[in-house]
Amino acid sequence: MTNVADKIIVALDVATKEKALALVKQLQHDISFFKIGLQLYTAEGPEIVRAVLATGAKIWLDLKLYDIPNTVARAVESASTLGVQMITIHLSGGSEMIRAATTARASNMLVLGVTVLTSSTEQTLREIGINDTVENQVIRLARFGAAAGVDGFVASPHEIKILRAEFGDRIKIAVQGIRPNWADPGDQKRFMTPRDALEAGADYIGIGRPITKHAQPREAVAKILDELSN
Repeated sequence: MTNVADKIIVALDVATKEKALALVKQLQHDISFFKIGLQLYTAEGPEIVRAVLATGAKIWLDLKLYDIPNTVARAVESASTLGVQMITIHLSGGSEMIRAATTARASNMLVLGVTVLTSSTEQTLREIGINDTVENQVIRLARFGAAAGVDGFVASPHEIKILRAEFGDRIKIAVQGIRPNWADPGDQKRFMTPRDALEAGADYIGIGRPITKHAQPREAVAKILDELSN
């Protein structure tokens, strides 16, 4: 049976390698999966990936790749060589780009497709010319993402149930926009508590600021795990 802590991925949304490794060291007794996003990767490059992997942790490399198919394929190949467990691409890049990514991945690395960012609303969609609901756009992108071979989706917790209804258990769902009851939602518009997200069917829940900005990150993890176990 999967330990509930294995479903939590802590986002290393910090500026330096030193801060990232300090967080990993604090949390590694409880958390085995960490997310490296644009801020940290831009600051430290692939060396930070190697350093975190060297601790025995797993990595979700959340770069949300979106470029011409060849460029995305080469980036996915590089991530495979690094040894990360998951990488993200934007499904809005289209079927050809998605197929290039999924063809280039290593057999043990998951390619997750980003549907609609958790900071986005229907007003955001209208600004870029999409006159539809967030839910419909998520399903539209997910359908052709699945057809092009992605292993899973990144979505807000509010889309978990519609994605499960559409795809069943054959595809992974990783959600961001997770906020415990005691945490400030910040810029997240479509968020949910950790318990609600897991009960809705998420495979992984990404949690950043409620842990990384907490005065005692390990205490924050303990509070979340306690909420999930009761």
